[in-house]
Amino acid sequence: MEQTATAETVENGMSTVREQAEQHLRALVGRDDVRLHDDQWAAIAALVVDRRRALVVQRTGWGKSAVYFIATLLLRGQGAGPTVIISPLLALMRNQIAAAERAGIRAMTVNSTNIEQWDEVHAAIAAGEVDVLLVSPERLNNPGFRDEVLPRLAATCGLLVVDEAHCISDWGHDFRPDYRRIRTLLGELPDGIPVLATTATANQRVTDDVAEQLGGRETLVLRGSLDRASLRLGVVRLRTAEQRLAWLSDHLAEQAGSGIIYCLTVAATQEVADYLRSRGHQVAAYSGQTEQTERLALEQALIDGEVKALVATSALGMGFDAALGFVVNLGAPDSPVAYYQQVGRAGRGAVAEAPVVLLPATEDRDIWAYFASLAFPREAVVRETLGVLAEEGRPMSTAALEPRVDLSRTRLETMLKVLDVDGAVRRVKGGWEATGQEWVYDEERYRRVAQARAAEQQAMLDYLATDECRMAYLRRQLDDPEVLADPGWTCGRCDRCGGLELDLETSAEAVSAAADRLARPGVPLQPRKLWPTGLPTIGVDLKGRINPPLEEGRAIARLTDLGHGAALRELFAADYSEHAEGRVKDGPVPDSLARAMVTMLGDWRPEIEVIVAAGSVRRGALVADLAAGLSRYLGKPVVGGWTVVDPSIPPDKGATNSAQRVAAVCRRSDLRLDSPDAVAGRRVLVVDDLWVTGWSLTLAGGALYDAGAEQVVPLVLGVSG
Repeated sequence: MEQTATAETVENGMSTVREQAEQHLRALVGRDDVRLHDDQWAAIAALVVDRRRALVVQRTGWGKSAVYFIATLLLRGQGAGPTVIISPLLALMRNQIAAAERAGIRAMTVNSTNIEQWDEVHAAIAAGEVDVLLVSPERLNNPGFRDEVLPRLAATCGLLVVDEAHCISDWGHDFRPDYRRIRTLLGELPDGIPVLATTATANQRVTDDVAEQLGGRETLVLRGSLDRASLRLGVVRLRTAEQRLAWLSDHLAEQAGSGIIYCLTVAATQEVADYLRSRGHQVAAYSGQTEQTERLALEQALIDGEVKALVATSALGMGFDAALGFVVNLGAPDSPVAYYQQVGRAGRGAVAEAPVVLLPATEDRDIWAYFASLAFPREAVVRETLGVLAEEGRPMSTAALEPRVDLSRTRLETMLKVLDVDGAVRRVKGGWEATGQEWVYDEERYRRVAQARAAEQQAMLDYLATDECRMAYLRRQLDDPEVLADPGWTCGRCDRCGGLELDLETSAEAVSAAADRLARPGVPLQPRKLWPTGLPTIGVDLKGRINPPLEEGRAIARLTDLGHGAALRELFAADYSEHAEGRVKDGPVPDSLARAMVTMLGDWRPEIEVIVAAGSVRRGALVADLAAGLSRYLGKPVVGGWTVVDPSIPPDKGATNSAQRVAAVCRRSDLRLDSPDAVAGRRVLVVDDLWVTGWSLTLAGGALYDAGAEQVVPLVLGVSG
């Protein structure tokens, strides 16, 4: 009898908590007819009643944020401390704060864009005036925040939420080193502090990895169907870049509402947006390089329907919440999981049907290969970095460390974050310091991650060619349990199931306009203005401003461009291969690029008097032919060369690090002129094949100025990246 009464008491108590939770849900969404999904309630009960850790893997728009906001209100009502939400993107933070305020939740954020408000935020937390604090993952490894603020939050928070939790796992499509700090934070939480991790894009391997990091078997995992009934998936395969642009131009206006056109590179967003605007479409480019104020304005313009589309990189991705009518991908992401993340921006809210169309390109794989080349560095480079820090014996900033290590600033910073979590280095005020702890290069894991990435790329190629239901294919790639249990399931909505019919036609006029746009060569080369920091520490006596700098120059195109980029990628393909030896293409300038150079010179009309060619071990014939052709076309003599004097230094030595590159070029090359006064008082065109860092021609320009040149103008065939 007593046991029955206890069971009834527990059941009544749970019923009361659920009733309170659904009252909060109605306030959150502003409707009186809504109820919690069963899994929403299961997650809330686990957090609020059982104080457990839970991982929720549910489709975009399912209501994951409702779980942690309602749990926050219930826990705060019980006297718990504020909820800390770790969110990866500022757009996500802005949307979440707006949603929280609608439910009466007092939310604040700490991120890189509101530094002036940090003291106010910390004071409000101490005064108990904050219900939810949203934190960017980068804050977790900021020394002041990590050592002074984070311990207090860990001790007093009522709930920890990790949003977009697939970022924790290096098996995830969007792994972020800063997220690895969360595992340390989890270990420092007092007993009884519930933890919620959420994501819409995790296959079984990522789910298992995240659950293990949260607490293994003790973690409640709630996986649901990833089907999105509003999405209509389709693929349009067109042979050329101009046909793909023309298809966009011809069919963009047919799409309902506003949407996103995803591109793989920043350059492509600008090129595509420029073309579509010339065709009368209201679009704008958006990427990680877009200034923050402009990004906010563009996001709001898209939400308000003031633009038809944003032409964006994946920077407009996780967490961006708007009722969008369509998504088009101009180029395929490198995995089905990443693709599902992007198409999930469409068909939310009241949008009943949202076409999502993929236009793949042959250059997609080249771009995948480029981004893959930015993976975790080789062991020798890591050991070199640790050795420099140990030898220095004091904190070094990233800028001070950069000249001593052959890595770009971005890759160096990423590597140091991983080493920090591994315990080999520590971020402190003033930079980074070595801890002296033994560090093991987990080559086997890095190899398996690389293999997983290659398998994902193949799966994306298979998606393009599949004859089966496209949504079923994507759901299987994400190990959706519902589809795995029903292999015959089909969506009935995609171009394979017959629910989406795509017009593949493009107008001749649009194709011609796209071809004209893509054929227009000419990318400005912006001169370097400052020498890299730290050059004197590696024996190069250069610092401060470059005086005088090069003039603005020209290249035909970027290697990532849609038009002439294809010919340039073919020409320079061996530069991005691990097996380039003996396969470098050297010889005359290809006819298509020679014609493009003539067109560009006709538009640009540089005022030069003599030509100097950059020496090249790999492509000496190519550069020589380029210089000779320019001499004939412009009627100006070639009077010397920026010559390789030490061929033992590899052509790409230091290519990922500015200081290392300057040091290598200083040792490798020297100016050789036909006569001492060959360039004195003259305007010089200095010619090379490829602009990668710009430092080789910058140093050539310095030598030419020292030889008396009046102006030095660079010209190359292509720009890397």
